Amino acid sequence: MSENNTSNISSTKEANTSSLSSRRSGSNGSASRRRPRKKKKNQIPAGIIVVLIILAVALLLSKISATVSLYWIIGVSFGTVLQRGRFCFTASMRDPYLTGSTTLTRAVLIAFALTTIGFTAIKYGYFVKGLPIPGMGYVVPISLATIIGGFLFGIGMVIAGGCASGTLMRIGEGFQMQLISLTFFVIGSLWGAHDFGWWKYNVISKGKSVFLPDVFGWAGALVLQLGLIFVLYYVAQRYQEKQVH
Repeated sequence: MSENNTSNISSTKEANTSSLSSRRSGSNGSASRRRPRKKKKNQIPAGIIVVLIILAVALLLSKISATVSLYWIIGVSFGTVLQRGRFCFTASMRDPYLTGSTTLTRAVLIAFALTTIGFTAIKYGYFVKGLPIPGMGYVVPISLATIIGGFLFGIGMVIAGGCASGTLMRIGEGFQMQLISLTFFVIGSLWGAHDFGWWKYNVISKGKSVFLPDVFGWAGALVLQLGLIFVLYYVAQRYQEKQVH
């Protein structure tokens, strides 16, 4: 009886030992197959150098023109915000169809709402004081050219992978393919500027200019535009919820 118990105990110990060794070998094998993580480089020194270069360029430009120096600082700041925030107008229109996400779409709508309030306040302030309303030169006629131009631009920026701001941002990130987009963006802009006079006289000017405060009043125009933005925001949120579920 004792011999049987001894043999059972010894067999159990052998089984446990073999199981433990197999587990150790398996864990060692899986660990050996794992690639070691690369240590992240400290980018703080590079960031300090870049900031110093930006400030140095701003000082040099200020000797030529304070306005140009201010444009430089604003451009760099705006580009930094776009890059860190991954804010892209192209993605806001493209992602709902490709991924079902409307996060950027809603972000753009929030930006539209904020700018609507801000610009309305500025324009209304000039209007109350009887001063010329700034920005009225951008109230242009709406015609078939507006629809066709917007449609073509939408196709182009999706194929190119970005609009003007997105293309410049990705070039700064090192995407060499965007250089092709930028090259033809410049060519197309120059061509368009060359022929714009003809288009403006023969097509664009045939449309009708609409300034919402002239039609609905300042309060009515503000409520109407914010209401439309809210409806689009709600539709975008519901669309994403349906895509997820």
